[in-house]
Amino acid sequence: MNESPQGERPEGPGEGTRAVRAGLPEPVKHEPTLPGPVFAAHFHLPGEPTGPYTYGRDENPTWTHLERAIGELEAPGRDGVETLVFASGMAAISSVLFSQLRAGDTVVLPDDGYQVLPLVRAQLEAYGIEVRTAPTGGDAQLDVLDGAKLLWIESPSNPGLEVCDIRRLVEAAHARGALVAVDNTLATPLGQRPLELGADFSVASGTKQLTGHGDILLGYVTGRAGEPMTSVRRWRKIVGAIPGPMEAWLAHRSIATLQLRVDRQNATAMTLAEALRGRPEVSGLRYPGLPDDPSHKVASQQMRRYGCVISFTLPTRARAERFLEELRFVEDATSFGGVRSTAERRGRWGGDAVPEGFIRLSVGAEDPEDLVADVLRALEESAR
Repeated sequence: MNESPQGERPEGPGEGTRAVRAGLPEPVKHEPTLPGPVFAAHFHLPGEPTGPYTYGRDENPTWTHLERAIGELEAPGRDGVETLVFASGMAAISSVLFSQLRAGDTVVLPDDGYQVLPLVRAQLEAYGIEVRTAPTGGDAQLDVLDGAKLLWIESPSNPGLEVCDIRRLVEAAHARGALVAVDNTLATPLGQRPLELGADFSVASGTKQLTGHGDILLGYVTGRAGEPMTSVRRWRKIVGAIPGPMEAWLAHRSIATLQLRVDRQNATAMTLAEALRGRPEVSGLRYPGLPDDPSHKVASQQMRRYGCVISFTLPTRARAERFLEELRFVEDATSFGGVRSTAERRGRWGGDAVPEGFIRLSVGAEDPEDLVADVLRALEESAR
């Protein structure tokens, strides 16, 4: 685990305590500590339509508890912050982009981010919005900021694990009158808090490490209360991109173990990354926690933990596919952050600018010795 950038423990309870207790209601005798999911399309509403719960597309008590929990992790101890949950990470991403931008506006996106961003770009351009792109590494998005309405940052980037200086980009964007959204999926709120770095929105797919069990699709947006977040809420209402109450309840339950999972997975990721260093068949090894990683210096200044994802390249597509076939404790799946390790040859999707032998490996909660031995054995076997 990386110390906080300031090297001090923040005031208030520790991260594990906060995760376990996040979003819980005040205790009521004979009631469960975490109320069960509320399945309701409508609520009793005599008279004027006032109060917190009127219709199931607008609000739900189960969402409320989850939104409070995420907000307490993304912005602990801060007032004036709001969280909204969505049906998926892409629903959350879309809500920010399409609620803040109009025809004639300009947005800056990373050109090495999540593989669905090119589809988003095409839709934005179809609506008359100018889209500029630049790599995450080297703070290259600074060069195309002039005149932008919104800057979208993905740090660390998926799948290349590039890191940018979020504070620097935020200051530059705000000086030009632009809003800033940070995709915090890979880092999680325990690895990085974008709002503390000055961002206007922290956006993430809760499908990944936040919930950590590979059984929920979920997204969220946390931001400073005000017109931008009001617009995001309005977009959710218009589009109806809402999570089911069962998914929201499962997500809240899963957050209680977030710190335990993150610490185990991050520590094992570091161990595995170190084991892969110097392997002759491995090139382009990336993990921000490695002291010689190109992103390490910047990551150490703004991240508390470096994440559970490692990327590297094997010599050929065939070698990568044999490697994946030989793994016993790592599932071939297209996600990351779960308690069960996963890996895939990213080039099979065609949406990422990566070599054919590029591997994205997400470290789970298995015993480190077993996982490292499995990966090294698979590397040996794949050479035959």
